[in-house]
Amino acid sequence: MASSTGNPMQSPERRKTDRNFSRSRALVARALPGRSGPSLHAGDPMAPMADTKLADHPLLPARAGEKTLLVPSAARRPIVGPGAAPPVPAGAAAGQAGRFARRTLDVVLATLVLLCLLPLLLVVAALIKLDSPGPILFRQRRLGKDMHPFTVLKLRTMRTDATSEAHMRYIAQLAQAQNGDDGSTLKKLTDDPRVTRVGHTLRRLSIDEVPQLFNVLVGQMALVGPRPAIEYELEHYEPVHFERFDVRPGITGLWQVSGRNALGFQEMLDLDAEYATHATLGTDLRILVRTPRAAIRNAA
Repeated sequence: MASSTGNPMQSPERRKTDRNFSRSRALVARALPGRSGPSLHAGDPMAPMADTKLADHPLLPARAGEKTLLVPSAARRPIVGPGAAPPVPAGAAAGQAGRFARRTLDVVLATLVLLCLLPLLLVVAALIKLDSPGPILFRQRRLGKDMHPFTVLKLRTMRTDATSEAHMRYIAQLAQAQNGDDGSTLKKLTDDPRVTRVGHTLRRLSIDEVPQLFNVLVGQMALVGPRPAIEYELEHYEPVHFERFDVRPGITGLWQVSGRNALGFQEMLDLDAEYATHATLGTDLRILVRTPRAAIRNAA
């Protein structure tokens, strides 16, 4: 097969898709040794995107900011060309026993970590109150498994008058830059004027994520999984990215241990979809082992 960059007959959109896929494939290979990249079905799953069509499943309405979008249902999968092997259901290899083991691991570790970090949380809560007026916890509506909304908990790192408009504009710019013809990539937001002085430190050390352990205990999240999605991001998704809603969102995941702030928007979504397709207890354990090192690297 000729290279996508060397075929002058291919459209710019096709070349962008192939370029993004190659970049994400390399990231997956680095994140999980033994994986060659996203593999939703036999053969090269995303290179022939021009021939891709979706299974005949109903669309579901979903809010994306002020818009209502029709997005694939959780059962929807890409089908590539005639004769292609059917896609593998997300998490099928793990089975019921694997899902039970992963959930047990989530509950046990979340409980232990919360007990160990309780003194630190009390100190941080006092610092947040002293630094700026407002509540200690930040609550935000996110989309979880099967796109069910839930309230995610974080330690407040922003001013109380902060709105989501700046982040909405940033996400749009991030998606546009990822697909830019010049190959440039706008990285994850690291300089947000809405963030308080204490908030900068909490974010750099990832301490603001600790309250999400309560979301894990009640079953809304997992320790490992895709980043909890915000509704207004959906309009920038490709169909394959809705695979990420087949599993619970997580506190850490593939993209967090694969570069974190050095990744583009498309790459983060590709890695989230890859995890959802291959979620197993072994994958979770490898990601959990690599998370502390990734957090230290990010803090430095």
